[in-house]
Amino acid sequence: MARFERGRSGNPGGRPKGLPDRRRELRDLIREHVPALIEQALALARAGDSAAIRLLLDRALPPLKPTVEPVQFPVPEAATLADMGRSVLGAIAAGELPPDVGRHLIDALSAQGRLVEITELERRVAALEGGPHDI
Repeated sequence: MARFERGRSGNPGGRPKGLPDRRRELRDLIREHVPALIEQALALARAGDSAAIRLLLDRALPPLKPTVEPVQFPVPEAATLADMGRSVLGAIAAGELPPDVGRHLIDALSAQGRLVEITELERRVAALEGGPHDI
């Protein structure tokens, strides 16, 4: 069953059809002036206007996102999720792994634990209901 009916609004009290988009109207009004506005912002920035400098830099250079190099550390063979968590904490404590990377790994192990738990619950429910056992 579809979540939404075709042709029926999820928000009947929302924006009426045919109402002009004010943002588009404003963009259309200033479009021809954009080169002059940019030149003015550059002139202000060159004169030391910190707000103009910040505006230009924010628009021209998006903020850098942190990147993390792949890490490797020993994990015992046939380790449980708890064993893997202890390995991560040990690597953090030994200075082999940055704490923020360790946190991401612990979060991933936690998510994996929830997936294992859900899979086990589905298997048990299927067994109780006499359904397929290969879930």
